[in-house]
Amino acid sequence: MYKLIFFDTETTGNTEKDVLCQIAYKTGDETFVGLYKPAVKIPPEASAVHHITNKMVADKPSFAESGDLPKIKKLFEDKNSIVVAHNAPFDLIMIEKEGIKPVNFICTLKLARYLDPDEKIGRYNLQYLRYLLDFDIEAQAHDAMGDVLVLEQLFERLKKKIIEQEKISEDKAIERMIEISKNPLLIKTLNFGKYKGKKVEEVLEIDRGWLEWLLREKEKSDTIEHEDWIYTLRHYLGKLQ
Repeated sequence: MYKLIFFDTETTGNTEKDVLCQIAYKTGDETFVGLYKPAVKIPPEASAVHHITNKMVADKPSFAESGDLPKIKKLFEDKNSIVVAHNAPFDLIMIEKEGIKPVNFICTLKLARYLDPDEKIGRYNLQYLRYLLDFDIEAQAHDAMGDVLVLEQLFERLKKKIIEQEKISEDKAIERMIEISKNPLLIKTLNFGKYKGKKVEEVLEIDRGWLEWLLREKEKSDTIEHEDWIYTLRHYLGKLQ
């Protein structure tokens, strides 16, 4: 029997050099929140998002020294565990830096995109989906446990939709969610930049050079990018291996 673990990290930023300063998870009735002193300073840009300051973690141990790592590693890496996160690739990179490598994962961001093939929603960040879907929940945005509580409700909504849409059992739906989460998705519409709102196919016809520039920028950036955009740009530019 599988065990679902809903988790979220708060970090010093979103680049390759950044690390976690908070982790929270919920599995069944068990909840956990840990706050840690990261190896790098928390910049004001990050504090403005999650409200964790350097003063708050000044007397905290690092995650590795806290004593929490062995327990979380054992739980997350169990072959029957399935970790669930929103934009899972980012959180997985952050915990992998701490030596945690889950066997199974589900990404609710990727699933939300998958279940909206015509891109009618347009935005897929966790808090936007929370209010769009009218979740009845008391939770503060960008607090790790608050995000976990929203994440759990989003997961249940997405699972129900997959069961109904693909006419499969709950167990098959979980397997399908894992499969979807592992593979890149093709994005059809640009949601940033000078062509925001335009279809990628349209931009390919009028300004291929801009798409090639965008791909180069994303490939060389130290920002942890969602793999779907690099996959999408390579697809439209005919550069998939």
